[in-house]
Amino acid sequence: MHPLESPRTIPITRPKTALLLIAHGSRQAEANADLLHLTEQLRAQGVYSHVQPSFMELAKPTIEEGGDLCVLRGAEQVILLPYFLSSGIHVQRDLAEACRHLAERHASVRFRLAQPLGRHPLLAEIVLERAREAERDLC
Repeated sequence: MHPLESPRTIPITRPKTALLLIAHGSRQAEANADLLHLTEQLRAQGVYSHVQPSFMELAKPTIEEGGDLCVLRGAEQVILLPYFLSSGIHVQRDLAEACRHLAERHASVRFRLAQPLGRHPLLAEIVLERAREAERDLC
């Protein structure tokens, strides 16, 4: 940085990015609560301009509604993140289609589909931690 420049004078080039979390969805509110909890945790971290939960089916908001909310809140880019363990038909077909549909509806906004959680190396650590917790607890 030039000595006469302050951090406030350097333009920010990163687009305003929203995170659209996507779970399958259930009619039972307690089944959807994990995604809502994660949403609040991620919002508190402040990494993304907006973090929005959404559901494929059986719960609101839908993926389309969630994507629309991200755009209404000023997102220039939206990352669709599947809260799924595998890249099955929902991710490969349904979420890819939802991503394309949102991009068509909001041509000035970039939409990107992230990978599901399943093959991330930290998942093995989480599984082992849950197993250790179970070893300490009796049924």
